[in-house]
Amino acid sequence: MKLIWCQCRAEIVRLLRNPYYVFSSLLMPIMFYIIFTKLVNTGVPDQEAWQAHYLMSMTTFSVMGSAILTLGIRNVQERSQGWATFMKVTPLPDHLYFFAKMVGQSVIHILSVIVIFTVGAIVNNVSLPLMTWLTAGSWIVIASFAFMALGTLVGTMKKVDTAVGVGNVIFLGMAITGGMWMPLESFPALMQSIGKWLPSHSFTDSAWAIVSGGWPEVRHIALLLAYTVVFILLSSYIRRKQEAGT
Repeated sequence: MKLIWCQCRAEIVRLLRNPYYVFSSLLMPIMFYIIFTKLVNTGVPDQEAWQAHYLMSMTTFSVMGSAILTLGIRNVQERSQGWATFMKVTPLPDHLYFFAKMVGQSVIHILSVIVIFTVGAIVNNVSLPLMTWLTAGSWIVIASFAFMALGTLVGTMKKVDTAVGVGNVIFLGMAITGGMWMPLESFPALMQSIGKWLPSHSFTDSAWAIVSGGWPEVRHIALLLAYTVVFILLSSYIRRKQEAGT
């Protein structure tokens, strides 16, 4: 247990020192949240509900970015710099190393949720029942496993530059077409049809449902589970092929 705890702690420290995490997963969502709720006149009649709604959008945006970019790019860096090979000669088994990475990433997601929820409460006086805060935060952390699975798929790329480019396209593309930045209803019909089937929309729409007093739809849960399985199978297949070729 001591070995696992030390590795988990090392993973958390490394993540907090990562500039990708600080910028794309904390500063950018907080900046967007302040701009769209304090500076831009959206014309929304119920400002209180809008501020809580957009807080969920930016929190899911933050966690999704951390899972895809931070985890994915770090995996490529570790492999290209020989860190992954070095870990194979340590007493820590591969599966415990992977477990520590997932635990470290989940702790970072919890931290992101707490920080952005706190910003919403301070900047806009967003006030929700304690159980709603806890349910929304728990949903965001648990459902983020689908995006960590996607991050491991991005992490199978051979070059860091490729992973950065592809990861950013996937991250920003899913954020926009999934309705995190603006309502899906404002898009053309074709984009709306595509957006409803993206994991980013299921992720965010469920968080909106929770702060509105409801629960995530079964369709969204099933969709996220399906994406998780597909991403894991794909990344496992590619990794086996890469190991067989070395």
